[in-house]
Amino acid sequence: MRTLIIAAVASFVCAGAALAQATKPAEKPRSAASLECSKQADEKGLHGKARRSFRSKCIKGMKSKS
Repeated sequence: MRTLIIAAVASFVCAGAALAQATKPAEKPRSAASLECSKQADEKGLHGKARRSFRSKCIKGMKSKS
């Protein structure tokens, strides 16, 4: 009986994990500008709000050069 309960709980956990992965939206591929700006932000050691602000300006600047 104990083994049956453990098996049932394990199957629910596995099913829940599979469902969570199935409903996760696929990530979009990142542009070359986004990757380059992230690399520059890493080199500057930026985090949080400063990083988001820097990346936003950087990506807009790269788009305007095109």
